[in-house]
Amino acid sequence: MNKPLRFALNRMVAPHLPLPDFIDLALALKTDAIEIRNDLKGVEIENGMPPAQVRQLCEARGIRVLSINALYPFDVWNEERRVQAVRLADYARECGAGGLVMCPLNDRADPRSEAERAAGLRVALSELAPILRAFGIYGFIEPLGFEECSLRRKRTALEAIEATDGLDVFRLVHDTFHHHLAGEQECFPELTALVHISGVEDAQAPLTTIRDGHRVLVGEADILGNAAQIEGLRAGGYEGYLSFEPFAESVHELADIRQALGASMSHLQNPQG
Repeated sequence: MNKPLRFALNRMVAPHLPLPDFIDLALALKTDAIEIRNDLKGVEIENGMPPAQVRQLCEARGIRVLSINALYPFDVWNEERRVQAVRLADYARECGAGGLVMCPLNDRADPRSEAERAAGLRVALSELAPILRAFGIYGFIEPLGFEECSLRRKRTALEAIEATDGLDVFRLVHDTFHHHLAGEQECFPELTALVHISGVEDAQAPLTTIRDGHRVLVGEADILGNAAQIEGLRAGGYEGYLSFEPFAESVHELADIRQALGASMSHLQNPQG
């Protein structure tokens, strides 16, 4: 438990930085891993950067690409999703990413029953598994804790993975924000491939009203219990990366994101300090 925490930077930390500058930021913070995204305009995938260029930029500086974030909504399977999955899996392999983050449908208008959602999840996993195997990458399933989400808890995801014989290619993402919102008590460190961390400091907002825009860097005023969640995962054997994923505009607009991230890292390394 005395091993240093291993931090990574999700592209959401600084979505407007060009990739070389983002790599510089990671290195300045003594981190060696990043996540790139396919939902940010003007950078990497959305900007048409070839995956070989991403790989070259990262390998030249000793940076590991943990994932592409994300295939959405992965649990609503159709031909469009198949094409999207193949395209992202190919990009992930070619840029050197270890996995593809997969997020479930989050839509209040979703008309499906719980049984239909469960069936849809199993169909999607059955269809995705051979694609992931063919491209030699993992599928990182990230339940979302919002009440309207079709897959809120990791236990549900794990049961579906087991039911579809997908333990060779699927792993879980533990997102401290979504774990708290879902009210989930269980952690599954042995099947967790990645941890997303962010903090919420609005103690007055009801849980049902907290959204991505509330997600800041983890500090002393955090109400999500990041430190306790991380401690629980590490006690269970998790030794992987903790990837910063703040969505709040207030973070994206910081004049000195390096200093802010450094302070958050120090806080998490020494939560009692």
